[in-house]
Amino acid sequence: MTDSSANEPVGLAKDAAARATAAGDATPMVGMYDVEKHFGDLHVLKTINLTVPAGQVVVVLGPSGSGKSTLCRTINRLEPIDSGRIDIDGTPLPAEGKQLARLRADVGMVFQSFNLFAHKTILDNVMLGPVKVKGMDKKSARDLAQALLKRVGIAEQSSKLPAQLSGGQQQRVAIARALAMQPKVMLFDEPTSALDPEMVQEVLDVMTSLAKEGMTMLVVTHEMGFARRAADRVLFMADGQILEDAAPDAFFTAPKSARAKDFLGKILTH
Repeated sequence: MTDSSANEPVGLAKDAAARATAAGDATPMVGMYDVEKHFGDLHVLKTINLTVPAGQVVVVLGPSGSGKSTLCRTINRLEPIDSGRIDIDGTPLPAEGKQLARLRADVGMVFQSFNLFAHKTILDNVMLGPVKVKGMDKKSARDLAQALLKRVGIAEQSSKLPAQLSGGQQQRVAIARALAMQPKVMLFDEPTSALDPEMVQEVLDVMTSLAKEGMTMLVVTHEMGFARRAADRVLFMADGQILEDAAPDAFFTAPKSARAKDFLGKILTH
C-alpha cells in the first residue's frame, strides 16, 4: 500500500469540508445541543451548544476544572450526559448499543496517557482496531498500519514494544492507532501534558500536519503556540460554560471576558 492510504481519513475530511463549503450551512461534523452534565452535585457542563464544521480545528482552553476534558469525553460517550443531544455528522449519538459502537468508530480519541497494549508490538497496536472492529483483513491492516507509522515518523519502530519507545513516540503511535480507524473527527484530550518538554513538539508537529490536511479536530490543550498556529477557532471554558468562541488572533489579542483576560495574563507571562 502506498502512503496515500495513510492519508485516506484526511482525504475524507477534506471532501467533507469541500461539501460543507459548497452547501454553506451543511450538517456539522460535531453538534452539541443544550448538553448538561453533573458529577454528583458538581455541574460540570452547563447548557453547552457547539457545532464544529467538517475540516475545522477547534482548540479548547481554560483553567483546570473548567469542564474541557469532560466536554471532549462526552463527544463519544466516554462520559454520559444528563440531558441534551450530541450528533456526529448529523446522526444523534445513542446512549448504548451497536449504533453507539459504530459512531464511536468515526471518532478517534487521543488521551494524556497513551493506553497502548504493553504486550503487543507497535505495529500490532495500530492494526488491532481495523481488524477487530472493522473486520479488515490482516494484510490490508498491516499495510495501513505501516503507512500510518511512517506518516507519524516512527515506521522504524514498528517491531518494538511500547516500553521501548519514548513518551513522544508512544503518543505518536496512539495518534496512528486512532487514524487507523479512518475517523471523521479526532479528539485530543491534553495529548502533550504527560510528556517531557523536549517531546512535546514532535507530537504537536504531527497534530499540526493533520490540521493542515483538513482533519476535523477538537483539541483540549495548554499549548498556546499550537492554538495560535493550527486552530480555526478557540473556545475558552470556565465553570462548565463556553465563555468565548473566537478566531485565535481575536482571542489572544482582545479576549472579551474578565475570566479569559485573567487566564491569558497568567499563562502568557510564564
